[in-house]
Amino acid sequence: MTASNDRLIFLVFTAQQQLRNYLKRRLADEGVRITAAQAAILFILGGSNGQTMSELSQALLVDNSTLTGMIDRLERMGFATRVAHPGDRRAYRIEVSPEGLSEARKAKKVLQEVNEEIRRDFSPGEMESFKRVLRAFFNKFH
Repeated sequence: MTASNDRLIFLVFTAQQQLRNYLKRRLADEGVRITAAQAAILFILGGSNGQTMSELSQALLVDNSTLTGMIDRLERMGFATRVAHPGDRRAYRIEVSPEGLSEARKAKKVLQEVNEEIRRDFSPGEMESFKRVLRAFFNKFH
């Protein structure tokens, strides 16, 4: 393949979709009721509870409308709550519940296992090259 037809965008999107579908199956197989993206929210809140929507949006690199839907679902499941922000009547802080922390721990176990599966068939050098390419993506397209 030449540089003009090697379909890099297709390969990146396909790899992302394959990983997302695999994570969804693995989480469900282990009885985890949240997605990897929802787990990321709970991980952040577990480390620093009471983040605003804007803070979470920036940390996760998602827009507020996407985040709103994820928080709505976490609230319906009892894993997070919106609490009025004491310094801004228009804002809410998002807080993780004890049940949310428990669900995040279950998800973390599965995500760590999948992370190890990704590493398994690659040498340390290949993994470093892969991470370098991913970091270059982050820097190039932010």
